Amino acid sequence: MNDHAAVLRLISALLHNSMRILIAAHIHPDGDAIGSLLGLGLTLQAAGKQVQMVSTDGVPSVYKFLVGADQVITFPSGNFDAMVTLDCSDIKRVGNALDEYALPDLNIDHHLTNENFAKINLVDVKAVATSEILAVILPQMGFKVTKPAAAALLTGIVTDTLGFRTSNMTSNALRSAADLFEFGVDLSEIYQKTLMEHSFEAIGYWAAGLNRLQRRDGLVWATLTLEDRKTAHYPGRDDADLITVLSSIADIDIAIIFVEQSHERVKVSWRARPGYDVSQIALGFGGGGHAAAAGAEIHGALAEVQERVLRATQLIRAGILLENG
Repeated sequence: MNDHAAVLRLISALLHNSMRILIAAHIHPDGDAIGSLLGLGLTLQAAGKQVQMVSTDGVPSVYKFLVGADQVITFPSGNFDAMVTLDCSDIKRVGNALDEYALPDLNIDHHLTNENFAKINLVDVKAVATSEILAVILPQMGFKVTKPAAAALLTGIVTDTLGFRTSNMTSNALRSAADLFEFGVDLSEIYQKTLMEHSFEAIGYWAAGLNRLQRRDGLVWATLTLEDRKTAHYPGRDDADLITVLSSIADIDIAIIFVEQSHERVKVSWRARPGYDVSQIALGFGGGGHAAAAGAEIHGALAEVQERVLRATQLIRAGILLENG
């Protein structure tokens, strides 16, 4: 029996033999974090399990259309037979959700920078999303995926691949998406709600960042401050997906966005064209992610963090250019 099969057998035994299960996604949750959280949580509930689904930062408004989103809580309570983290490359990405508990029993993720921090670790870096991993393994373990769970998992795949168009897309991911679609999921709704629609407040928030748009030597970056968020009445602590706009700029190698979380903490997101690995930059700042998309929360004042990040990113880019002659 190969290693993957052995790990899958351990996961199956853990989930089937546990009645009270805690599932936690990462801070500043994206579509894959929420999609995998709901996808696994709703599937386990359908199997008769008592499940607490936890996201320290709650569910962003863009994903509240998903069935089960109202069940997600910001902090767990009680005792559990099994604790699971999803889409988290390291234990810090869970936030304070597990502060009163031991290390998780199970870690399912697809990030190259995953630290294999749980008792059982299933990390598939070839998967385009953690939701894809779940879409494959849940039926293999004998769990029945419901239509709401399928919608959540498909949302995770769609959002993490920007609508099946990132460079890491695979035929396997498309097959998984097709299998989920066959549950009767409304794919057009997922596209519209997650990739097309933006609130008036989000666009106002973008305006502040775009007003500070800068470019230098293949890099483009923008900054969103605490005051910007307040002025725009934007409710989240993320960038309202402005990074996707920046990464669409032609003739740019790497896009970066700086989002002030407090006067001494900054969330940084990188996006890169093929050939650049920004996950290693993020890892150096205590974060992680993928070669083409990564992030980190960095301690320090906004101007100081920006200077450090731009310097490190430019060095990576320059090194690539030197290697390519």
